[in-house]
Amino acid sequence: MASTSEVRKGVVIKHQNDLYVVVEFQHINPGKGAAFVRTRMKNLASGKVIEITYKTSESVDIVSVQFQNMQYLYKNAERYVFMDMSSYEQVEMDGDLVGTDGKFLKEGLGVIVGMYEEKPVNIQLPKKIQYTVVEAPPAVRGDSASGNVTKEIKLDNGLLVNAPIFIKEGEEILVNTESGEYSARA
Repeated sequence: MASTSEVRKGVVIKHQNDLYVVVEFQHINPGKGAAFVRTRMKNLASGKVIEITYKTSESVDIVSVQFQNMQYLYKNAERYVFMDMSSYEQVEMDGDLVGTDGKFLKEGLGVIVGMYEEKPVNIQLPKKIQYTVVEAPPAVRGDSASGNVTKEIKLDNGLLVNAPIFIKEGEEILVNTESGEYSARA
């Protein structure tokens, strides 16, 4: 057990038998009363975000999570397979642990996998990922008269995103993994 003064962004805490990563924290020392720590934490298994306030007299269960650079290989039914690039060991991860990040995965993509007790607990995607456009309807003359016009395109991993009308098949684009939107040409 650790004191609340050790709570920082990125620390993994065991709370009610679930693992949470601290997304935001704030140490508050009011003029009257005891100091406390306000946290926003994301559940590593479900992705649900909760807010918890700890008194400074309380102790928290900070767990050690090892982060390893891995490469995404393929999806096998409801499990995702990753490979450690240094030891070539393969790790399988349930689809519910990967969550909505699974739609961004493509073969060969480098990700960071958090391991707790030799089991994968979460993945961290790069902020932007490069994809190849495989389907893009042609732009029609006069489409741009209304200003910022987009069209739905299909990427090499099957992901559908809205992109500007000038994007064509075969082009390389960047997609923001936090918003799921087109970012720029690669």
